[in-house]
Amino acid sequence: MIKRSKFKWLACLIAAVVALTAAVTAFLFYKEKKRKEDEQLEEYLDYSIQ
Repeated sequence: MIKRSKFKWLACLIAAVVALTAAVTAFLFYKEKKRKEDEQLEEYLDYSIQ
């Protein structure tokens, strides 16, 4: 009985770490994509003004 309880807590902990890692990775990808889009927009505006 005690082993199953510990296993459940371990499984929950692993699931939480995986979810947190996925959220951080998604956030970093979003920030990088946004940065690239802003960079491309800035280049476009620079060329369109010239």
